[in-house]
Amino acid sequence: MKFLIKIFIIWFLTNSVSLADEVKVFDFTDSELSKLEVRKVRGAKNKTIYTIGTNKEGNFLKAVADNAASGLGKEVKIDLNKTPFINITWKIEKDLPGIKENTKKGHDFAARVFAVKKTGATPLSNRAINYVFSSNNKIGFNTPSPYTKKSIDNVLASTKNNLNEWVTVKSNVKEDFKKFHDLDVNELDGLAIMSDTDNSKMKAVAYYQNIYFSAE
Repeated sequence: MKFLIKIFIIWFLTNSVSLADEVKVFDFTDSELSKLEVRKVRGAKNKTIYTIGTNKEGNFLKAVADNAASGLGKEVKIDLNKTPFINITWKIEKDLPGIKENTKKGHDFAARVFAVKKTGATPLSNRAINYVFSSNNKIGFNTPSPYTKKSIDNVLASTKNNLNEWVTVKSNVKEDFKKFHDLDVNELDGLAIMSDTDNSKMKAVAYYQNIYFSAE
């Protein structure tokens, strides 16, 4: 999985959503899922299995990654001057204890959401913030991906605090691109979801719900 982040930036800018003051990126319906192409990462043995479920809060996406790595995403045009905050509600049922997530051999996450900005003529030049639900690092920990400095892993939630519990997190994407990439980003170009375990060869189970952008 040598070029994991670069592959995602190429593959998952495939579908578009429109702008609003509060932008909900995914509906998590069977109809939507059928239109989102699930892409297996090159070298991964299996695809992550994504299915739709429902609870009292609405629809959610369930991800089961068993020695697997694949994801799904949308091309988005988010005005980060109006709605800079990404909001994610998610849960980890089965995490990945003991792996070193900031190394190539351990660079797996039970749940992650990529925010992507196009910064050049080719997808390989793009920059990303990888918002992660970590199994081993503390909230607030951040580091460049071991595969490319063009993507930053930023821990917004940790199973050290919340395992098998729904948790809602928020981060200012505009400020994050300035902090981590020294870029003044006015518009976001892509968002992708992935649960992956192809490096650790382990199994993770995660849930995603209500991913949207807001003014505050």
